Amino acid sequence: MRVGVVGVGKISEQYFAQFPLLPGLRLVAVSDVNRERAEAVAAEQGVKALTVDELLDSPDIDVVLNLTIPAAHVEIGTRALLAGKHVYGEKPLALAPADAEAMLALAASRGLRIGSAPDTVLGTGIQTALALLEEGRIGDPVGAAAHWTAPGHERWHPAPQFYYQAGGGPLFDMGPYYLTTLVSLLGPVVRVSGVAYRSSRERSVWTGPLEGTPIDVDIDTHVTAVLEHRSGLASTITVSFEVWASRTPPIELYGTAGTIAVPDPNRFSDSVEIYTQDAPEWTLAPTAGGYEDAGRGVGLADMAHAIATDRPHRASGELAFHVLEIMDAIVRAGETHSVVTLESTVERPAAVPLGATPDTW
Repeated sequence: MRVGVVGVGKISEQYFAQFPLLPGLRLVAVSDVNRERAEAVAAEQGVKALTVDELLDSPDIDVVLNLTIPAAHVEIGTRALLAGKHVYGEKPLALAPADAEAMLALAASRGLRIGSAPDTVLGTGIQTALALLEEGRIGDPVGAAAHWTAPGHERWHPAPQFYYQAGGGPLFDMGPYYLTTLVSLLGPVVRVSGVAYRSSRERSVWTGPLEGTPIDVDIDTHVTAVLEHRSGLASTITVSFEVWASRTPPIELYGTAGTIAVPDPNRFSDSVEIYTQDAPEWTLAPTAGGYEDAGRGVGLADMAHAIATDRPHRASGELAFHVLEIMDAIVRAGETHSVVTLESTVERPAAVPLGATPDTW
């Protein structure tokens, strides 16, 4: 499948590093609003640098990898679909469920696929935790807790302003990793409640040519929510740009007979630990599932093979839409101090068996 990339910012570096390892994909062109940057990246990758219009109109491109900022995800995705191309994009799928719903409907009407990050859940870390859960290693699941905190992305990103605008913040930027993992482990969510907060802390860029530039904060920077899953189980999530240090683990999955320490869902292959009533100490669990040596773009490779073999792809637009609706519901719950019922649902993505590759499963 011939790939054209729109947006060659910071995250694109991870995709380009992984492309040589991804079966069924061939990078053919890149585009960016910064023409000079696009030409430099094109030269590095040995591909063409095109304008956005040229890339979307090119008959040599089958799928658009949309790595633009969140505010442009729907615009570029919709234009790509209208041009007859499949779309795989960075998270979030959109800024609002209504916009994403229209894009998914357009794709369905044209027989095209939409895929979306995060695909980290397809790596050995989350998939091993899922395998342990399905094997009954911790008995029946009773709940889970997810936690991601940091002082803010301005400490490392050279142009972090968009993280503090609509579509950014800890919930829309980091939340998809944790929420996609919770849905992949415990199934879809039916109701949420939550509280969102922003501090008065003044922020500025810490590094790069914009160092010292003030940052306007238009989003909530500390969010906590309770999720009720369709199974009846509950999970909790906290995401924050306000915490300077924490010892809370990324995700823990609780069962009647033990606990699984689920690794960082922003990574593909960190180790899983398990504690059970029969072996009351933390031990490393052997790898039991997931795409090995995975990196950014494995979800796109999975989608390419799914298109070729007419099966559902795992990092799907429907899954990303459900996660988007969860995030939107958390925001609304915080604003109204109420419990919000979700309208969408999604089936838990098929597990990735140990030893599978994106061109075989």
